[in-house]
Amino acid sequence: MASKYTCRWGILATGGIATTFTKDMLTNPATRDVHDVHHVLAAAASSSSKSRAEAFIKDVDGPSTAKAYGSYHELVKDPDVDIIYVATPHSHHFQNTMLALEHGKHVLCEKAFTVNAEQAKKLVETAREKKLFLMEAVWTRYFPLSIKIRELVKSGAIGKVHRVTADLSIATANEDGGLNFPDSSRMVNMDLAGGALLDLGIYSLTWVYQILYHCQEGKRERPTVLAAVQKYKTGADELTSVLLNWPGQNTQGFASTSLRVATQPDGEGSPAAGPAARIQGTKGEIQVFGPIFRPQLYRVIKVGGKRGDVEDVHCPIPKDKERKGKGDEGVGHGMFWEADEAARCLRDGKLESDTLNWEESIAIMEAMDEVRKQGGLVYPELIETAVYDENSPLNGGQ
Repeated sequence: MASKYTCRWGILATGGIATTFTKDMLTNPATRDVHDVHHVLAAAASSSSKSRAEAFIKDVDGPSTAKAYGSYHELVKDPDVDIIYVATPHSHHFQNTMLALEHGKHVLCEKAFTVNAEQAKKLVETAREKKLFLMEAVWTRYFPLSIKIRELVKSGAIGKVHRVTADLSIATANEDGGLNFPDSSRMVNMDLAGGALLDLGIYSLTWVYQILYHCQEGKRERPTVLAAVQKYKTGADELTSVLLNWPGQNTQGFASTSLRVATQPDGEGSPAAGPAARIQGTKGEIQVFGPIFRPQLYRVIKVGGKRGDVEDVHCPIPKDKERKGKGDEGVGHGMFWEADEAARCLRDGKLESDTLNWEESIAIMEAMDEVRKQGGLVYPELIETAVYDENSPLNGGQ
């Protein structure tokens, strides 16, 4: 039996998403029936202090060999790190990822990939020149549920698909018109590229694109984009709807997101409010129940069939009960599947993932650029620039 490929990770930033990813990454791969790769936490860095990185390593139950750094610059220079997971806000992704690439590190960068398409193109250009792996961490793409749905669409199980609708919205509105966030929150802070589009809307667009764009045969047609945007008092978008039209494919997609009303007012995981995404074809439809960033249930309904032609498919996320989780449930959020994909790409010498390649990440960023243009969403130059600065304050300075 072939030996497992070991992927040595460096974690850049120590916030909530970094904690969730790293805990998942450190679970036993066998709990999800993965036997060809495994992951090691080699190092973690906080831009604030070494002690914060040390606390992070302890919190995720990392190994005693994991190194703690008080700067991103130290992390990217560590020879024992193969790949860096960039877990900072969207506003920092370009500068942080460039920092890692310029120091010869492979990168898995959180979504949204960048603030704009120009930055995404610069990252891709740099990764290509340096022959480094680079992937946008849209974890939902790598769920077995998502893979199975794409297979169903490609096989013609619901006929020719003509429409996809998807929504990811959360209810944070107050009766006085405000939102349940301080203006400094990354959700609404323009200095952190806040707003519904880049944080939540990326998932709605992911479901539209992975069906109507990714599943196209041959040269892929890009859609025209029509957007409606409402802004919050900080200037961030709070209600955004996007109509995507593929005239050559006879298909349309509708992606929506909101910070005011929820996709599922009855709570996450409940199907009572109906599906959060619908994939509609000539022979039936596939319904995906939310939250669409972490779905665990889809339904297949055949046109003209009886009730017996409706199939519910549950796809629970496996837990590693040997690691510390909530109560006795163990650890398993679903982020380990994207880590497995990154490890396999490194093992196989790939620079990009077939499931979400560079071209498609750029295409989605260009669509979001058009939404922002139509909605008048402009972020500060510090985070919009596509000029790399190793000593940028976004990299923690020098």
